[in-house]
Amino acid sequence: MSRRNKNKKCRELSNAEGTENPISSAELFDFLSDLFFRGQNMTYGKGEVSMCGHMLQTADLAAQAGASSSLIIASLLHDIGHFGTDYPMHFNSESHSHMRSASQDCRHEEAGATLLTPFFGSDVIEPIRLHVAAKRYLCATEPEYNVQLSKTTRHTLGLQGGMLTDIEVETFLDLPYSKEAIQLRRWDDFAMAAKKSVPDLEYYMGLLEEALVSNLKR
Repeated sequence: MSRRNKNKKCRELSNAEGTENPISSAELFDFLSDLFFRGQNMTYGKGEVSMCGHMLQTADLAAQAGASSSLIIASLLHDIGHFGTDYPMHFNSESHSHMRSASQDCRHEEAGATLLTPFFGSDVIEPIRLHVAAKRYLCATEPEYNVQLSKTTRHTLGLQGGMLTDIEVETFLDLPYSKEAIQLRRWDDFAMAAKKSVPDLEYYMGLLEEALVSNLKR
């Protein structure tokens, strides 16, 4: 698929909210491959790792921890909502500074969940949708958690509503997949190692295919 056609397909997929399986699994893989390719130049966190590198590291941490296939996929795709839906990143090295200077939150977790809902089940979608709330939960319940957050993460935390209140903590824990979201969040926070070698997107294609087939059978 040419770069022009890939970009066209990306736009079609991004506009596919509310539709059922708008593209084939092969086209979805092309779409993801294109995003991960372009995301190589998008800085993240402390600015020492790319956005796609961050997501690959998160998936690797999940896999190393023996997580389920669905949670590994959620870890792999958890920040996909940042691509073109959040801060004005433009797929370049200025992404990190854009995140740090942002004045509003565009809810990348919801954007990512919406984008992927036609293709995956709740066991993939909900940890993605809840991984920001999980950060807010951890900030509210573990004082030491805040210490290891990067300046960028602290800044976006404020945009996302800050720490959960006591009532919000209880509500969050009652949500399906909240525990999985907390696990994802912990891996997320440690997936910022500079020049760390981890499996690439191709490595996870088998898991993605299995999850797609499983979702179609539900």
